[in-house]
Amino acid sequence: MKRTIFTAVALLIAAAASAQLYHPGEVLSYRVSYKAKFFPNTEVATVDVTTIHDTLDGRPCYRVRGHGRTMPAYRWFFTVDDSYYVWVDPETQRSIRFEGDIREGNYRFRNIYRYDWDSLRVHTWWKKRDLPERTRTMEITERSMDAVSLYFNLRSSSSDEFKVGEVRKLEMVLEDTIRTLDFRFEGREVKRIPKMGKCRTLRFSCQIGTSDGFSFTDGTEFTVWITDDRNKFPVYLESPIRIGSICAYISRYSGLKYPPESFKK
Repeated sequence: MKRTIFTAVALLIAAAASAQLYHPGEVLSYRVSYKAKFFPNTEVATVDVTTIHDTLDGRPCYRVRGHGRTMPAYRWFFTVDDSYYVWVDPETQRSIRFEGDIREGNYRFRNIYRYDWDSLRVHTWWKKRDLPERTRTMEITERSMDAVSLYFNLRSSSSDEFKVGEVRKLEMVLEDTIRTLDFRFEGREVKRIPKMGKCRTLRFSCQIGTSDGFSFTDGTEFTVWITDDRNKFPVYLESPIRIGSICAYISRYSGLKYPPESFKK
């Protein structure tokens, strides 16, 4: 369960952070819950995502920070305290740098990606606790993105561009490899968000492949619902696990660029 909580937090931070790339000042807060047959739907973690103006090597940029951690009542059982940072070029909307700092119980992991879009290469660095640091340089394409930037494509596309059942492919940069991510538009749906009411959404099934030529029955699968309005920010995410499921939902938002027109009054 510890690892699945961490995975859900990472996915949600990625989805929420990417939804803010256009508008520094937004703040999105989420609750993460676990549900199984003999286990009630219980909130176990929180995720907060903020975006600010920043500079990197003297270059103006946006900085997105996602912070996920377990709630105090569950820290005796397991502790997740993860932070992700992405620096984004305001003009190209591409990631310049990505950093992850994962603290899960006694587990420690850090990673850094530096993008060189002129040469279409990414330089990665990562280190696990008590193990030597490692580095790698990989060739990338225009479709290559880190976990946070992947969802930018969902937000930047017009909802009228999506066709039900259509599958699109992206490339996800990891420490020493590049994986394919497929996302399929499932259609529009009125989704009930806990404590927030009903919301008009666009639903996507997403999957990170474990190998070339994978299908939607292989790899890490999850579903994300984003608002069906001009903001297009994630309001719900669900991922099945071996026993039960992990879900996350919006609990608070502020500083949106546009009025939240998808929530029904």
